[in-house]
Amino acid sequence: QLRLVESGGGLVQPGGSLRLSCAASGSNLVDYAVGWFRQAPGKEREGVSCISRNGYIIYVAESVKGRFTISRDDAKNTVYLQMNSLKPEDTALYYCAAARSGPYSTSASARFYDYWGQGTQVTASS
Repeated sequence: QLRLVESGGGLVQPGGSLRLSCAASGSNLVDYAVGWFRQAPGKEREGVSCISRNGYIIYVAESVKGRFTISRDDAKNTVYLQMNSLKPEDTALYYCAAARSGPYSTSASARFYDYWGQGTQVTASS
């Protein structure tokens, strides 16, 4: 059974940076596509960025394009989300999710994913 644990969230001033980590245990993350999602109070869960098993297919939401970068290190069983130039509207609970899939598959839809972490809070505020 795959288990995901997010870390790296926190309070940062607008314009600052954070790097989120999604550490997997119980199974090899190399067999899974991984996505980062976020949910702010009163809003729907939003797909932020996702990456295929082989790393060749990457989706980035328009709202974070040019500021957020997803990457994976299968040797460490970890996926990262580097977040730069953070804005107050990026404030949310950030989740990572994983799905067994083909090497080139990924999706920004939450329904694609079978395993979810508990989330890490990101707050961009002065």
